Amino acid sequence: MPLYTQRIRLALAGLVLGISLGACNSSAVSTSSSPARTDFPGSSRGKVVFLAGHDSQGAGQHEHKAGSELLAAALQQRFPGFATVNVYGGWPEDESIFEGVDAVVIYCDGGRGHLISGHLNVFDQLLDEKVGVVALHYAVEVPRGSLAAQSMLRATGGYFETDWSVNPHWEADFTTLPEHPITQGIKPFKQQDEWYFNMRFQRIMGELTPILSAIAPVETMSRSNGRHSGNDAVRKLVADGVPQVLAWAFERNDGGRGFGYTGGHYHAGWDDDNARNLILNAIVWTANTDKKVD
Repeated sequence: MPLYTQRIRLALAGLVLGISLGACNSSAVSTSSSPARTDFPGSSRGKVVFLAGHDSQGAGQHEHKAGSELLAAALQQRFPGFATVNVYGGWPEDESIFEGVDAVVIYCDGGRGHLISGHLNVFDQLLDEKVGVVALHYAVEVPRGSLAAQSMLRATGGYFETDWSVNPHWEADFTTLPEHPITQGIKPFKQQDEWYFNMRFQRIMGELTPILSAIAPVETMSRSNGRHSGNDAVRKLVADGVPQVLAWAFERNDGGRGFGYTGGHYHAGWDDDNARNLILNAIVWTANTDKKVD
């Protein structure tokens, strides 16, 4: 187990109050919370809800629960004024956990089974309330042309669209980073992951800023055309060496904020300081607690 992952998992016992609100069977939705610390005057304050879908691809891959817990604990280590709530296994049975929330982090399998699909009334209400949204890895994919796609575009400005976007495994080399609050303290880095690209973006509803971009190697187009594997349009972009946006920030016209990150397939990826801290910065940025007045 990577050193940071081991250290943060051990720290969870002291950082998280494991208050289970679900039944004991494995299919139940469980919730645990960790209050903000009050002994850090002047630190950022807020509330973040982590929505984790079921783990789906074996040890080390799509570990939504462990990944969300790790990020929640790391967030409170860097920003002790944040309270966190971790939901695992589906949409929370008690939706009152969203009261006073500043940002929601979604880490789950996407497509037809996406967590938000059956709860768009609540999700859209959160957007109305200018709650920030962070979508990680498969959570950026919702069914093409669906109401969920409309909501995701509104929330984060982009999503993975089948028959347009692609999901190859490759090493992305982030040689430069834009100047943005999300990139503060982050250095250029490389990482092997299932990096999606050729996202479907929507700029009409706000301002979109690419945060991570890299040139996809020709090997990413080695598969035949398919719903997730390729199409003629994306093949030309790769052949021409056009940089692909793999993470982005979105400032909604109404003042809310969103962030999409297509990496996160491998749990070990969170051991990279740059990748992990980029997400923490994005959570704080989307929460936008600076706009709040005591």
